Amino acid sequence: MDLVIGTLDLEAHVDEALAVQALAFGLGPDEVAVRRQIVQRHMHMPGARALGATSRGALVGFVYGMPNSRAHWWSTIVEPYLRAEGNDGWLDDSFVITELHVHPGHQNRGVGRRLITRITDSAAEPRSILSAIDTDSPARGLYHALGYTDLARQVHFPSAPKPYAVMGAPLPLRRR
Repeated sequence: MDLVIGTLDLEAHVDEALAVQALAFGLGPDEVAVRRQIVQRHMHMPGARALGATSRGALVGFVYGMPNSRAHWWSTIVEPYLRAEGNDGWLDDSFVITELHVHPGHQNRGVGRRLITRITDSAAEPRSILSAIDTDSPARGLYHALGYTDLARQVHFPSAPKPYAVMGAPLPLRRR
């Protein structure tokens, strides 16, 4: 596979990225429209950055994140769950993986692993946090393999039909 991973101007390529996310995550047009605004707002946050994976010139995966802040919406939602587990300190001095998605036709080929390790390798923070749907999924398997552990489970986000797990890992992420 002729995969190239590099910096992604996510604002300029938001529609391509959200098309990948829609396929990978099963999103409808209304959800994509909401996420478009969220992505554009996030890319103006201090330290936000994105990477893309392209194959034959087409975007097949992307990741973006930023240094976490307790003032971010996501942090305000997960903080009580983390506090209940004694893990709310993870919200400080961590790099949050906001989104990581790979086109279904390119999954299980190491694309997600390469994206997340590359973006976290450039983080100044000593650890990373993220949330993932709280099921036994290939995504959660990847995160566990990279050294992420569950910090809180059964986390409920407004308007999300399924509960999430919040996960954290020391940086750099574990290699095979």
